[in-house]
Amino acid sequence: MARLDAAALGSEPVGKLLIKQAVPASIGILVMSLNILVDTIFVGNWIGSIAIAAINVVLPISFFIAALGMAIGIGGSSVISRALGGDDKEKARRTFGNQITLTILLTVTMVTLGLIYVDSLIPTFGGKGDIFDPAKIYYTIVLYGVPFLALSMMGNTVIRAEGKPKFAMVAMIIPSVTNLFLDYLFINVMDMGIQGAAWATTISFIFSFSYVLWFFLTRSELSINLGHFEFKWPILKEISSLGFVTLARQAVVSITYLLMNNILFDLGGEDSVTVYAIIGRMLMFALFPVFGMTQGFLPIAGFNYGAQNWQRVRKSINRAVIYASALALLVFAGIQIFAEEIVMVFTTNQKVIAETPSAMRWVFAATPVIAVQLIGSAYFQAIGRAVPALLLTLSRQGFIFIPLVLILPQYLGEIGVWVSFPLADVLSTLVTAWFLNKEIRLKLKPAAVKTFPKKGIL
Repeated sequence: MARLDAAALGSEPVGKLLIKQAVPASIGILVMSLNILVDTIFVGNWIGSIAIAAINVVLPISFFIAALGMAIGIGGSSVISRALGGDDKEKARRTFGNQITLTILLTVTMVTLGLIYVDSLIPTFGGKGDIFDPAKIYYTIVLYGVPFLALSMMGNTVIRAEGKPKFAMVAMIIPSVTNLFLDYLFINVMDMGIQGAAWATTISFIFSFSYVLWFFLTRSELSINLGHFEFKWPILKEISSLGFVTLARQAVVSITYLLMNNILFDLGGEDSVTVYAIIGRMLMFALFPVFGMTQGFLPIAGFNYGAQNWQRVRKSINRAVIYASALALLVFAGIQIFAEEIVMVFTTNQKVIAETPSAMRWVFAATPVIAVQLIGSAYFQAIGRAVPALLLTLSRQGFIFIPLVLILPQYLGEIGVWVSFPLADVLSTLVTAWFLNKEIRLKLKPAAVKTFPKKGIL
């Protein structure tokens, strides 16, 4: 975590900085999303479209539990970064110890409850009809590996906090490569079906955890002892408050999956759930450069805001919005042109192939404007304003999309589900743009105002 690198955030050209920060983040997101994408292709072609739907039902439950680790990691890593920067290694070690204890306690508890209530949870999340049995098989096996995933996600953010991004990137690549190799072995060679897909995923989580554990035993500055695992309320409070935005976001994502799977099952059965599963994978994969740009923007905006360099903060917002919008436009064009070809990679089910392209085009229809919403909510997170960051982060899915998807299908049928996506994108972007421009006019001055007299950024 070199001081020279931190100083560069306030001195290097903003455009160059954005690219330097965004590329590693984009690669990490790409590797994870590509893993999910290829995994879905394997499952769809080697097992069948019902298996895709089954995995889609399980994902929000397992990902929410794993997101506990990510939230604890993000919250604690902020504390660790500042502690290391202030040469307070003891606080950094104690924070890390508390992160480990908290992650194990919460994830094991959640997994235990998840296994006890498996027969009611799966139908609640849309695992009905022919989807139930394969979903239960996949869910039960994968849940055993989720605590390892949560610990890996928590540890990954701490590795970054120590200033060792290459190790963090390897930790993300290992489970992806392992999962794809084991998918081929278990599903295609050993013909284990949905059980093979589940064991491939679980073992990949364990491999990732093993690498993260190796790092902290041999390469980390955070050498901890048993005393560091004891809970300290001030540290727990700080970890929780900073990590809550991440956890709340994932909770809303899980609720969205729950609603979508149930609504689509009622409207079109298993095939409609499969359509959404394919589109969901493309949302994770196709937007990786936009999400990477958002992640790259965070440290630049935060550093310069702390230095009260308002002109660079405003310039970083402008550049991030422009770059991310350009990337989003390319994604939009690719989806609109190649929707049919994309769908045929996932499945041979003719009904799914017929229905998915139109739905996918609707879902991505407002993609060119989403950069404003993402950068705007990230800005408030970067400057430490948790409440507006949380509200704007949740505005799209929580406050706008969920009401739309509950109302529109009653009048428009299944098309109402897909139209809800671009409407939520546009409305949440307008809300975020208003708040962001207000913030710029009132806060980012006087230097920024002199540079940009009367213009907003949008």
